[in-house]
Amino acid sequence: MPASASPARKLAAVGAVLALVVAVLAIAIAVGKAVENGRDTTASAAPDGGASAAQQDDPAQQKLYDELATRTSRRTPGDPLAVGKPDAPVVLVEYADYQCSFCGRFTRETQPALVKKFVDAGTLRIEFRNFPVFGADSERAARASWAAGRQGKFWQLHDELYAKTRKGDALAEDKLVDLARTAGVPDLEKFRADINGPAAAQALKKDQDEGYQLGVQSTPSFLVNGRPIAGAQDTAVFERAVEQAAAAAKKHGAAGAGK
Repeated sequence: MPASASPARKLAAVGAVLALVVAVLAIAIAVGKAVENGRDTTASAAPDGGASAAQQDDPAQQKLYDELATRTSRRTPGDPLAVGKPDAPVVLVEYADYQCSFCGRFTRETQPALVKKFVDAGTLRIEFRNFPVFGADSERAARASWAAGRQGKFWQLHDELYAKTRKGDALAEDKLVDLARTAGVPDLEKFRADINGPAAAQALKKDQDEGYQLGVQSTPSFLVNGRPIAGAQDTAVFERAVEQAAAAAKKHGAAGAGK
């Protein structure tokens, strides 16, 4: 934009771009809006995350995905809620709720395959966002996972929580402490204090605000270098999305574009 452009015009242009980006994501995720309504509609209703070659070569579309990736991929070294190299060419961001059975399915069936194939190879980084949509029990579990992360045991408790579908009283504070013990959290008194402390609430709000600003309405929802995937799709869908994102990052120089 020319240096002579007015501040108002600059702000309008930026606002138009961001509005378009948010619209793209909101439309894609809205397709998978049915989350826990008693039937798994994600596989048939949601976009499969695999674009055609023509879409991959669309510069305008790729620019939107790159902008989303820049806004959402934190790439913070030492982030306990992330796995993979901070400078990996592809970042998968997951918005999830611990009472969501489809989120559990992704954790049990798809994430291990992605870690083995892409994270261990340095291609992929996975960043988890606590996005509770089912009320106080989900929020308590989210704070508990964050508290476990304070002692280096986020993923261990995360996996315990998703080992089976847990709802309601199964996520009471005492039950979460029991799960933390199983997950190897060393200081359970600190864990309990952290669950109820202001830092946990702030961390949860940060993740929720990010999701709401993007238009996330259901769990699980994903971004793969900015490309939205709604629902617990088949593992092959995520593998294809990661491979395409890695190719696009190499072609367009998007690797390492974080905050």
